[in-house]
Amino acid sequence: MLSDLFASFSIFFDKPFRIGDFIVIGTDMGTVEKIGIKSTRIRTLQGEELVVSNAELTTARVQNFKKMDERRSVMQFGVTYETPQERLKEIPGVVERIFGALDGARLDRVHFASFGDSALIYEVVYYVESSDYNEFMNIQQQFNFDLMTRFAEMGVEFAYPTQTIYHKQVT
Repeated sequence: MLSDLFASFSIFFDKPFRIGDFIVIGTDMGTVEKIGIKSTRIRTLQGEELVVSNAELTTARVQNFKKMDERRSVMQFGVTYETPQERLKEIPGVVERIFGALDGARLDRVHFASFGDSALIYEVVYYVESSDYNEFMNIQQQFNFDLMTRFAEMGVEFAYPTQTIYHKQVT
């Protein structure tokens, strides 16, 4: 009981999170609803109430997404090996132009990163200038739609797992 009381003072003065903050503790996540003397109540994404002792909260690693200024995203996509080299060289510029038109996001970098088993892999790193997860997903979705449209116009195909089998007849 004393450890929970001391922990509640620690949470009160240190303020690692506040009511309304979205936090992650281990595999649990949700929005802080109440900070009490013995425990903190969190509303999970599934809707249930999670009660966590304050002593546990002061010893656990807590990620507070509400305090983020922006979100960083690293994503990859692959194009087919049959894509002409001229088109491959155009892809970074296409990605740059898409991000130039997206409000609330800024591109950090885009590179032809590697030769995959069944795709030529590009890596894109960008920032969403908001901590709001819905805004992050809206921007990611808009980028995906815009990239699909642009690739269709260019005749560039996204890769998917394939395997080529060579058959040689032995006589």
